Amino acid sequence: MKRPALKWPVWQFNFHHHSTSTMFVIFLATLLTVEKLASEKDTLSRSLDSGKQSSSKILSSPLFSAAESESVAAVQPNGAVEHIMLTKSQYEELKAGGTIKLGKNVRLRAKTAPASVSLFDTSKLSIFVISILLIVYGSFRALGDDEQASSLKDGETNADPSVSNTDVSTLDSYQAIFLPLGASLSLLIMFLFFDSLQLVFAVCTAVLATVAFAFLLLPMCKYTLRSCSTGTKISFGYCGRYTAAEIMSFCVSLCIVVVWILTGHWLLMDALGMGLCVAFIALVRLPSLKVSTLLLVGLLLYDVFWVFFSSYIFNANVMVKVATRQADNPVGAIAKKLHISGIAADAPKLSLPGKLVFPSVSDSSHFSMLGLGDIVMPGLLLCFVLRYDSYKRKQAEAENCVNPNPTFRQRITYFHCSLIGYFIGLTAATLSSEVFKAAQPALLYLVPSTLLPLFIMAYLKGDFTRMWSEPFSQVKAKTESKTLIV
Repeated sequence: MKRPALKWPVWQFNFHHHSTSTMFVIFLATLLTVEKLASEKDTLSRSLDSGKQSSSKILSSPLFSAAESESVAAVQPNGAVEHIMLTKSQYEELKAGGTIKLGKNVRLRAKTAPASVSLFDTSKLSIFVISILLIVYGSFRALGDDEQASSLKDGETNADPSVSNTDVSTLDSYQAIFLPLGASLSLLIMFLFFDSLQLVFAVCTAVLATVAFAFLLLPMCKYTLRSCSTGTKISFGYCGRYTAAEIMSFCVSLCIVVVWILTGHWLLMDALGMGLCVAFIALVRLPSLKVSTLLLVGLLLYDVFWVFFSSYIFNANVMVKVATRQADNPVGAIAKKLHISGIAADAPKLSLPGKLVFPSVSDSSHFSMLGLGDIVMPGLLLCFVLRYDSYKRKQAEAENCVNPNPTFRQRITYFHCSLIGYFIGLTAATLSSEVFKAAQPALLYLVPSTLLPLFIMAYLKGDFTRMWSEPFSQVKAKTESKTLIV
């Protein structure tokens, strides 16, 4: 049978082939988890000297030291983090409160982070609210797409014909085990060959961000064009057939990505990161609790190893070093080769959208950050339990087994339980980063806080065995599963 052609918009990707699915998930998972510094470096700050056009980079903290040099993390005015090597004398001058010239218009100066930052700081509250909203929206988006595809399959007239679940990638046990290993290999490649492949990373990230943000904008575009579009697909030859809403969402997304490349602004980077989160949660499925556990535990070990133990093997914290490096701007590189001056030639280096960044309202020099992997990976689990809650409710309604007076334990769904656990884990990760003032793998707190309550509740409700292996299989009647004793 002829395999369908691969089409650029993310909602029309074909993921049936296991190798295609695995490679896409590994690449995007590496992008989402590589910025672990985001959840640990929330004391970063920024400033611009008034009345001057020069760029002022602010020293955050030393990362690595050698006999004759020091490596520091510096924050640019747009919030991007850059890895800079200094001599011992330069570093001592910075510690004494001095300012170092790095170029004609670039200076580096030290700024002490606040001694303590409130947990209720507006930047941290923004991180909490946005991360939870992204998980909830992505999970309900996936559930809605499944219901629309099921209605279309049953021939219902009110179903949206543009929605299809054939684009969904469902992970199996082998892929769940292989994904952390593949992500580790990808991270190591980025660590060893970043200078040679940075343009490739930047271009691939821009393409992924474009299609992911188009996926996020698609419902809004459908709503906007509902009165003037019939949903008829327009043919673009080998590129496929798309509706007016899909074309509009892709064009808007492309414009935003272009502006982000030219400016590197943190707000646009956040918008693209949100698109990546929603697309990943909505388009990747975990079929059972067994696969979910294998994936999350594997990513937890991946996170802990590369944050805590990689420095003992590679003499450097691989996760932190890759996270703090910036890729050359593709537009800037092309402009320099073609000797083009202006905005294109002055395009800044890009901090890849692997994190959400929010400045504090009370202190604009303070940023709180969270890696996208700390949203997406637990979000996949919450998407799974939401789909199971819906499936179990429909089964009960079909069999007329709905309890009119449910107990408090029966009212609490698995989705509610896991969402509360995610909030507790995110709070614990934030507190640990404040207490230890060091790199903390957020999945070390998020995975236990989401999985353990789910295990306990599934055991108490008697669903653990079913959720572990075949959660969406048809439930046999009790008369068929029990032996009648006379």
